[in-house]
Amino acid sequence: METFYIITNRLKDQDFRITREIQNYIEAHGKRCILSEKDEEGHIIPGTVPEGVDCALVLGGDGTLIRAARELVGHNIPLLGVNMGTLGYLAEVELHQFREALNMLFSGQPDIEDRMMMQGTIDGRREYTAMNDIVVTREGNLRVVQFHVYVNGVLLNSYLADGVIISTPTGSTGYNLSAGGPVVEPTAQMFVITPICCHALNASSVVLSAEDVIEVEICEGRYGRTEQALVTFDGAETQSLSTGDRVAVRKAWETTKLVKLSRESFMKIMREKMKGN
Repeated sequence: METFYIITNRLKDQDFRITREIQNYIEAHGKRCILSEKDEEGHIIPGTVPEGVDCALVLGGDGTLIRAARELVGHNIPLLGVNMGTLGYLAEVELHQFREALNMLFSGQPDIEDRMMMQGTIDGRREYTAMNDIVVTREGNLRVVQFHVYVNGVLLNSYLADGVIISTPTGSTGYNLSAGGPVVEPTAQMFVITPICCHALNASSVVLSAEDVIEVEICEGRYGRTEQALVTFDGAETQSLSTGDRVAVRKAWETTKLVKLSRESFMKIMREKMKGN
């Protein structure tokens, strides 16, 4: 690999000391290094992603990597996470290991792992891309809302709940896991649907094919009340919903490409990361 693109979480490297240290190390080995250009909210400025990048180094935590994956959709750039966060399921490299990791990238072609992404639309309008999950939840008062979930146009189930999580295998270790959903091997191709605090005794998660189309509809409340809800994409972009609105979720054409340097299994990594949590 010859050209590297560094995406930095400014909250974790405010003075760019670590970013410059990594940039200097790359350039000292005769490689090209470009720093990302971001707006005031920390988003990569559209049109500034360079061509010919071999690898994007994402400095931060899993949230930084997930945001980078969404903002680099269509650029086909492999990502390597350098963990400056806490758990770091997605970040392949701990900060103190960055030199060893870069040496491996300088000298050979690493394995690249494809991770499924998904797209969500609200009543057929604007599309949103997510790597981890799309979550539909109640808004406002602490009361449960009824959600109809359809698969390929057929009603799967109705949930009286705080919300519904639709996750990718990558996202299965996030909110889905906290809500009691199953952990899925991250390179698999499937959806996991998990209700949040469902008012029922048999509200288990459902695993579906990646080829299915899932729709979540906000139902009418008691006495004909209009319910208010929210849909959130990867915990970042949020849109308001109300009774009758539908969020459609399907597999995206694009995938996230993650650089893999370690030969350790996902299960071993998960076991180590979850110690004490």
